[in-house]
Amino acid sequence: MALGGCGGGLLQAADPAVSHAVAGAPDYVIGPGDGLDVYVHRAPELSATALPVRPDGRISLPLVPDIEAAGRTPSQLAREIEKRLKRYVLEPNVTVMVRSFVGAPGQQIRVIGEATQPQAIPYREGMTLLDVMIDARGLTRYAAGNRAEIIRREQPGAPPRVIRVRLADLLRNGDMSQDVPMRPGDTLLIPQGWF
Repeated sequence: MALGGCGGGLLQAADPAVSHAVAGAPDYVIGPGDGLDVYVHRAPELSATALPVRPDGRISLPLVPDIEAAGRTPSQLAREIEKRLKRYVLEPNVTVMVRSFVGAPGQQIRVIGEATQPQAIPYREGMTLLDVMIDARGLTRYAAGNRAEIIRREQPGAPPRVIRVRLADLLRNGDMSQDVPMRPGDTLLIPQGWF
């Protein structure tokens, strides 16, 4: 309290909207293609940087070969590595940090067709169609942007729902009514125009 009074208002209460968003955010789940940094405290020879998660979802470390990383949070993976290292290291302390994000397939948004850079994009909380188009670097000159579709599955195994969007109106004319919220697992299909 004394420091807060002397600091001339340097300490401020956290913004409730930000606190609520952070508290409600789900933990990141590691997926194939992610890059991980694994640090074993006081054992640099057991640590690894820029370690890719293989397509089978596993990683390999010294003394801990073929450990399942995909489908776990970084904290869960760190605890599993600690458990396996206990045979070799007294009280191991492991930290896992995700260096590059791809995410599990169900947590990606796929952009296919006439985007400048078609790709799978890791889903971020609050992501909209405009965010996706910025990541995909916009439309090609051959794109029929106003005939684009978002293909969404409400539940696994359910028939897909098609949401028509007018990308050219959004990107060229600033029609923000077309900036719809995206969901994990969505696919944005941008068809080619007729000549």
